[in-house]
Amino acid sequence: MVCIRCQMVVKAELEKLGIHYIDVKIGEAEIIENLLPDQLMQLDAGLRKSGLLLMDDKKSILVERIKSIIIDLVHYSEEQIRINLSDYLTEKLGYDYTYLANLFSEVKGITIEKFYLTHKIEKVKELIVYDELNLTEIAFKMHYSSVAHLSNQFKKFTGLTPSHFKILKNKRRGTLENV
Repeated sequence: MVCIRCQMVVKAELEKLGIHYIDVKIGEAEIIENLLPDQLMQLDAGLRKSGLLLMDDKKSILVERIKSIIIDLVHYSEEQIRINLSDYLTEKLGYDYTYLANLFSEVKGITIEKFYLTHKIEKVKELIVYDELNLTEIAFKMHYSSVAHLSNQFKKFTGLTPSHFKILKNKRRGTLENV
């Protein structure tokens, strides 16, 4: 579960099955009662219809929690973490960062840092496409030390400068007169 819509799907499925829950967050659901095997199978089947998977493997759950924390931090939070990402994850999850990093790389095939930076760049692309903020404002919002740092990282990940990306985005959009 990595988006708000996914949370809504999970809540709807739990309610449809009459399963009481305390909270549904991105990546996890806190259920009040123990589920019977039949309820678990029905929940799993309902979630699969929406493209979601029910996880009970502790390592997979931990990797999903790492992903969820990073996605929430990049896409849904205005807060800037005041410590390193490694310390932030350690604090949030209660595990040594080396263990988290090794587990994440083993399961996902990329590092936590690369996953984090990929999401930051995707958010930057989104902000560029929305065209509500200039590059300086985007760099500030996304907690880059400078526009140059943002531009360098953007080019490393996309092969384009933010300015060139914006031009390409604008070229793809036709005006009504040209349609």
